[in-house]
Formats: sequence, C-alpha cells, structure tokens
Amino acid sequence: MLLTGYRLILYLALPWVLLRLALRGIRYPGYRKRVAERFGLAGPRPPAGGVWIHAVSVGEVNAAVPLVHRILARWPERKVLVTTMTVTGSDHVRMALGNRVQHCYLPYDYPGAVTRFLRRCRPALGLVMETEVWPNLIAACHQIGIPLLYINVRMSERSWKGYHRYRPLVADTLARISRFAVQSESDAARLKTLGAPGNRIRVTGNMKFDVRISVSVSEAGEAIRRRLGWNRPVLLAASTHDGEEEILLGTYRRLADRIPGLLLILVPRHPERFTAVDRLCRRDRLTTMRASRQSGELDETVEVLVVDRMGELTKFIAACDVVFMGGSLVPVGGHNLLEAAALERPVVFGPHMFNFAEISSLFLAQGAGIQVNEQKELEDVMYRLFEDAGMRDEFGLHGRRLVEQNRGALSQVESMVADELDR
Repeated sequence: MLLTGYRLILYLALPWVLLRLALRGIRYPGYRKRVAERFGLAGPRPPAGGVWIHAVSVGEVNAAVPLVHRILARWPERKVLVTTMTVTGSDHVRMALGNRVQHCYLPYDYPGAVTRFLRRCRPALGLVMETEVWPNLIAACHQIGIPLLYINVRMSERSWKGYHRYRPLVADTLARISRFAVQSESDAARLKTLGAPGNRIRVTGNMKFDVRISVSVSEAGEAIRRRLGWNRPVLLAASTHDGEEEILLGTYRRLADRIPGLLLILVPRHPERFTAVDRLCRRDRLTTMRASRQSGELDETVEVLVVDRMGELTKFIAACDVVFMGGSLVPVGGHNLLEAAALERPVVFGPHMFNFAEISSLFLAQGAGIQVNEQKELEDVMYRLFEDAGMRDEFGLHGRRLVEQNRGALSQVESMVADELDR
C-alpha cells in the first residue's frame, strides 16, 4: 500500500520531472543528451552476472574508484557497470576509469524504468554509494533476487530528518536491502531508527580515507607549480559554488596587498560555471587566465587562474601552498577534505560543513584544518598560514596522519562484496 501511494505520487509528478529535465538541459547542455537512459530505454548491455555500482556524482565516484579497481583485479571475469545521476559524475567516470567499466545514468525511480534497466544490465550484485533510497528500484532488486549492499553510508542529521517524515515507506524499503556498510556509529544509530535491521548494519568507517595519491599526481603537481612559479605563494580555492567566489575575490584583494605575488587559483565545482567565474574575476578588474588557455610559464601579472577542466583538482592541490575548501561559505555542506590532507596541504573551510560534519570535526580536533565563520577571519587565517611556513607544515603533517590512521574501510567493504560474489 505504501509503495502504491509512492508510485501514484511519482506518476503525478512526471510532467514536473520532464519540465525540470528540459530546464536543466537549457542551462546545462549535458542534460539534453542520453535522456533515454533516464527512463531505462537505452544503455549498455553487459554480460549477466556483473557488478553494478551506483555513485550519484563526483564525490561518490571518487570514493568508488579504489573499490572498482579491487573488484576488477579480484573478479576479472565480472564486468562492472557504474551508474551516476549527474553529468559531472558521468564525465568523471570516463576520466577516472575509462574503458575498464561501462557507464550509464541511473533511471528515474519509475517501475517500468527500473525494470527495463535491471533487465538490461542483469547484475549479480548491486552496490549503492552512501544514501540514495529509491523505493521502486530497491523493491525491484529484492523481487528478482539481486542483493543490494549500501556502502560508505552517511546519514546526517539533516538527511535523517527528511527521511523520518516518511518513515513507514523508508522502513519498508530499508528492510529490502541486504547489508549496510556505514561510516560511523551515529550513522548506524540513525539508520536503525529509520527501520534498517540492526543485524545487517556494519560500521566500517569512511572509504574516502582510503584515498591513495599516485606518484603521477605528485609529479603533475610539480610540473604545474613550475609553470606557476616556485617563488609565488599560491592559494587554491577548491570546488567553489555560486556566492563564494565574490567573498574569495574580496579576500584575495586584501591579502594581495599584504602578500606580494599571491596567486589565487579558483576551481569551480560545476563546469557550467567556468565562464561565469572567469567573467566575475574580470569584472572585478583582476588579471585572469583560464587554465585551458595557459601555455608555458604563467605571466607574473596574472592574479587569478580559473581551472576550467574537469579532473584537474587533485593536481592543482599538489601544486598549491594552502587549500580553501568550497561549498562551506554558502550552505552547500562542504566537500571532501581528504585529498588535500593526503597531500599534506593545510585546509581552511567555512561554517557550512554539515555534509562532512564528522570529518571536519576530526580535522579540527587533530589540528589538520581551520574553520572560519566570516570573511575577516578567513583573511586573517590565510595571512598567518602564508607568513608561517612552520604552521603550514604542521597542519599538513597532521592531515596526512589523520588520513593514514583512519584507513581500512575499503578492505572491509571488499570483504562484504566477497561474501556475496563468492557464495
């Protein structure tokens, strides 16, 4: 009965779903492509018995990549299909995994769409990164006997409140999931209150701590830094959102008066904003260069470099002195701090880190990061970090240790996958 009511609401919302997709396609052209996949009408046809991994967007794809590598190495006979919801997630799958996996968009949660999708890909096992609860998809997997593992599950207070409003439907849905690998005890407790069976929940830690920075990334970072200038202080603003660049540019102007030669690198989170951010910098009369147009060494007069290519963030982190993590000055919820920590870069972030509450708390407790609440505080913290190389090194070292001490979730999740595939 609960599922029937949910389906009725979905069908009534279909005109709005189509309108929203069309409007997104106008603003972001990537959403106009491969629309049939979103209704299960197209996509790859892998051999039956493979592994399907759903990673909604870039952050989840990054966390899934090491697991994909382990699955391909341990079960080479099984094909891997990775699904995403966003265009940026799709692009990142191609960049990070290439032809080693197949990819398509996960269809919207309509019964016919998910049935067509499952008939097409016929997996032996489904892995869903973090917390994407789709009642029709989960019910269809349960009905035809496809075990689902929810891995690296994070259940924030905000998400819990949203799901709790529909607890009867959510509880019915969670009961159909085979097992849960959750990041923390608090995530486990929230899942249980929503109706997930306690005997199916295992606290494994956060797979994002298992990030490994390859030698090639460090080498690429050194090459970038050589072109930027070894003697220039470099501040990187990573994964920025609308409303943050204005604050960062104002902060940069005041810092540049105090720190000679300071270079600001802006890496917008979404590629459709590259041009808008470039225009914003020029409107503020800052000498600006787009990374895609840079050839050779960066002119010393350039004040702001806008990174307008996907998949470049980690390399630029390796090339900078200090990282500011975006999505935290505006109420987006922040982004992953761990790659910067693994590269021993000090990390500064704003007050809105609710999507990474436990990780950011760890950073603060272990002296691996600094949280600021307003623009003047951001300026003061940045000035101290650039003036004190020892302070930068100390925060960077604490960050690397934090990452190393919390690794291990990946191996536990691999063990859970083996329990299903090696039966």
